[in-house]
Amino acid sequence: MLREYQQRTIDQLYAWFEAGNQGNPCLVLPTGSGKSHIVAALCKDALQNWPETRILMLTHVRELIEQNAQKMRQHWPNAPLGIYSAGLRQKELGEPITFAGIQSVRNKAKEIGHVDLVIIDECHLVSHKDEGGYRRLLSDIYQTNPNVRVIGLTATPYRLGHGYITDKPAIFSALIEPTSIEELIHKKYLSTLRSKLTRTKLEVDGVHKRGGEYIEAELQAAVDTKDKNVKVVREIIKLGAERQSWLIFCAGVAHAHHVKEALTEQGIVAECVTGETPSAERDKMLSDFKAGRIRALTNANVLTTGFDAPGIDLIAMLRPTMSPGLYVQMAGRGLRIAEGKTDCLVLDFAGVVEQHGPITAVNPPPKKGDKVGEAPVKVCDNCQEICGLSARVCPACGTPFPEPVRPTLKLSNLDIMGNEGIDLEVTSWHWRKHISRASGKEMLSLTYYGGLSDLPVTEYLAVTHDGYAGEKSRRLLADISHQASVDLDYGATDLHQMAQQLTEGLPPARIEFKREGKFFSIVRRMWT
Repeated sequence: MLREYQQRTIDQLYAWFEAGNQGNPCLVLPTGSGKSHIVAALCKDALQNWPETRILMLTHVRELIEQNAQKMRQHWPNAPLGIYSAGLRQKELGEPITFAGIQSVRNKAKEIGHVDLVIIDECHLVSHKDEGGYRRLLSDIYQTNPNVRVIGLTATPYRLGHGYITDKPAIFSALIEPTSIEELIHKKYLSTLRSKLTRTKLEVDGVHKRGGEYIEAELQAAVDTKDKNVKVVREIIKLGAERQSWLIFCAGVAHAHHVKEALTEQGIVAECVTGETPSAERDKMLSDFKAGRIRALTNANVLTTGFDAPGIDLIAMLRPTMSPGLYVQMAGRGLRIAEGKTDCLVLDFAGVVEQHGPITAVNPPPKKGDKVGEAPVKVCDNCQEICGLSARVCPACGTPFPEPVRPTLKLSNLDIMGNEGIDLEVTSWHWRKHISRASGKEMLSLTYYGGLSDLPVTEYLAVTHDGYAGEKSRRLLADISHQASVDLDYGATDLHQMAQQLTEGLPPARIEFKREGKFFSIVRRMWT
């Protein structure tokens, strides 16, 4: 039986296809939301309704291949599936459903034959350029079936140096976000994260970048010193005294081994896993870690995806990164729930929380060498014009913006979750059409009103915009109108009429908001 949000995911996916959309959608689902259960239910439904369907499920690590296949058998014990993975020592083709590792099948399109549906787990790894194993295989599959559809799944729909995976050029054309970390924590499907300010800071001054990311050799040289390792380990031991399962992300292989040695010297039972660790040895380490026989596990670039250890209650980030996706994947290892676990403590020695924001509102990476697009915005206090974040003067009325103040890092126990909002008891709301004097684009503005002494809170929905900003605003509008019991006419082109319809709808009883610069961010809207 699927959870409500998992069935919602499949329903929204079908609705997207039934609306006649062309291209390939990507399902954005938080770490720990049960993507493998959703995939299993989707495959079973497709095969039972369209028996001739041929499905290829792709991912990049053997743990995910095995996990996805196991969940498929749980949902459908007699599922007609095969596994093609050199790492799992299985090479089965010919079944209606094939779970495969991309490294094993990237040159096997002819052997695979006709495919109707390709599902890609961790699809942010698919190159936006026409290169790499995924793109090579898909290109060959298109030769056999030009009508094949591709569905992606990821918790991080962006790529370093490219931006969102739907930004052209890309194989994915839309993002579908059926749920959120906040919803799953509220419903107790995920554990919350807490963060504390660390005394030790791993600086990256002088470390150069290549391809938008820190050069590993230089990064290790900067952070991997005996003095820093001892300080970090002592602080982990002090702050994690009541924690039982520690996962530590390091800047490289040598760094991971050195931190493990520092832990052992302090009497902590610790092991180190890297890409060089033999498979049998690695499997035993992970098993012992999950069973509690190993308290601390250091790693370098191997336990970010495909590794589930629900008992993890402390994550230490010793790996500075420019990649928001890597940051979310690291933090996501602590989101799973476990008996006796109340939360997971994140110790950010590398400053990635400050750099990338809370995991509920991560700043996506910009496109390489491209500043054009839907930029972050701020609102003019004088005329309420929505302006680009870099604007120094409002282009509509000429009012200057105050000089930006560089924020200082002030972490509370919940900072990584971005949960520090302000409550407003809503008494009424008002929608209106807003036209940007700078761009001429139409959008909807929504103002929430509280008591006489409460400041009105306004948010803007860029429903006519292109790209991800427009898609996200339209999905938000659909959700709000549903909650407000408004049967919205989405075919209407007049935003003024749409605003009148919405104003007559049922406003939320309460909202939680944050002020970010000159505009508001609504954290959540509550109708009950």
